[in-house]
Amino acid sequence: MSAPAAALPRYDVNRVRAQFPALRDGYAYLDGAAGTQVPEVVIEAIASAYRGGLGNLGAAFPASRRSEEIVAECRRAVADLVGGVAEGVVLGPNMTSLTYRISVALAKTWGPGDEVVLSRLDHDANVRPWVQAATSAGATVRFADVDPVSGQLAVDQYRELVGERTRLVAVTAASNILGIRPRVAEITQLAHLAGAQTYVDGVHATPHGPIDVAELGADFYVTSAYKWCGPHVGALVADPALLETIRPDKLIPSPDEIPDRFQTGTPPFADFAGVTAAVQMLADLAPGDGPARRPRLLRAMGMIEEYESGLFRVLLDGLGAQEHVHLLGGADDRAPTAYFTLRGLSPDRVAEELARRRINVWSGDNYAYELTRALGIRDSGCAVRAGLVRYNDRSDVDRLLEAVAELGG
Repeated sequence: MSAPAAALPRYDVNRVRAQFPALRDGYAYLDGAAGTQVPEVVIEAIASAYRGGLGNLGAAFPASRRSEEIVAECRRAVADLVGGVAEGVVLGPNMTSLTYRISVALAKTWGPGDEVVLSRLDHDANVRPWVQAATSAGATVRFADVDPVSGQLAVDQYRELVGERTRLVAVTAASNILGIRPRVAEITQLAHLAGAQTYVDGVHATPHGPIDVAELGADFYVTSAYKWCGPHVGALVADPALLETIRPDKLIPSPDEIPDRFQTGTPPFADFAGVTAAVQMLADLAPGDGPARRPRLLRAMGMIEEYESGLFRVLLDGLGAQEHVHLLGGADDRAPTAYFTLRGLSPDRVAEELARRRINVWSGDNYAYELTRALGIRDSGCAVRAGLVRYNDRSDVDRLLEAVAELGG
């Protein structure tokens, strides 16, 4: 999504970087697409929660009530970040676990003749749970294909794929290896016209710009805090009225209210405190008048999107100028993620050589199983992924470009 129209404050990357203790080790952390580093404020929030004493939910003593408030604050924070409501935020260990949970619950109402439409652009966590749930229910899975050269996901194919028997359309808001942002709002509109529900994977999109689940048309939107400098916590956001209609499997004594009925076992309360701190840190990038956090978050994410886009252009231009580099995918609207190969070197070898030079990147399919197969690169080891996040700076990019040039020598 594009940044808000209002003028954005200057983004001070040096001030941001100073808040991340891990960055002091001298490495260039270009592995943010797989998981980000954590700022001091998040570390302190988690430690403070433990120091203050925590208890399981539902008791009369202060530690239990403290945990209840931590959960409530975490839900409010996630809702503010993506434009939902706290009562519709389901918390869990990660996006994959939440997707498996909701897919099994939704598939209880599916049967032979029903259809689920998926995308080959997606991370496998937004593919395999749906394939397995549909198979168990006897439903049919249909795939939207990507262009094998650009990796782009054409909207027009959904006019043929989505029909009166479509029960769910699952699609990513940004590819986790190519960065490509498909036109999600148009896809979900076609799904809704057919009476289908929509499930949007926002894991790779949320860290890189303003998000509004209503504008995207997402009945379900999932995100992972560890991709936006929080702890390893996942969140699913939906309309509470929709969640009321879904009955997941659960233990008899566990809560029956929403969103609690979707959460199994005792959650990591201290980590939830860290999620709230991560969201608040984002809001503090764009201070403003009044208590409302959502407007500040929109401005802050607009600042981040503008900053990352400029830095990403330097990275793409630098890689594209080197003859031994092959960049995969091509689109103007994309999250700041480069996926590339080097002539004469396997992706794993490139990642190893960069690690020796204190540059962190990933190689392989990065769980984009269907996409790497569609691009025809699975048998060759796929490619190298370098992703930018808000704490990366020009020196990180320059180090990568210089190392890639050296490897091509």
